[in-house]
Amino acid sequence: MTTIAPQLGGSTEQPDNQDRLIIESPRTRRKRPSQGASKTSFEMYAWLFMRVSGLLLVVLVLGHLLIMNILDGGVQRINFGFVAGRWASPFWQTWDLAQLWLAQLHGTNGLRTVINDYAERDGTRFWLKTLLYTSSVLVLMLGTLVIFTFDPNI
Repeated sequence: MTTIAPQLGGSTEQPDNQDRLIIESPRTRRKRPSQGASKTSFEMYAWLFMRVSGLLLVVLVLGHLLIMNILDGGVQRINFGFVAGRWASPFWQTWDLAQLWLAQLHGTNGLRTVINDYAERDGTRFWLKTLLYTSSVLVLMLGTLVIFTFDPNI
């Protein structure tokens, strides 16, 4: 389908057929199963999660940087003993666990969006997401395991 539109110019007169510009209809891309009217509210919740987790991460990370690098002497005091003393407290275990989980899930959700936007083939999209989800679960499991099973008596 083509649309006929008048050419740009200062004339208010009705242009005749020679002065008309023919504009071709844009090509439409095929819709992927994740696009279109069949969408669930998952994308809205993913969008909302990105905003909320981003705000929480700003607080957690800035607090982490302030405590670890600025207060009480700076980075030269950070060693195995410092971490062992810090993780002896459930408060700091929870702080670091929240930071790990929010950062990992926030990054995973962002990369999922990038993969959906830029991976053209369904097979490529599937394998990239499989790799992303597998690595994310592995990092979350190992990080959580380290935080809760850390032994300062090693």
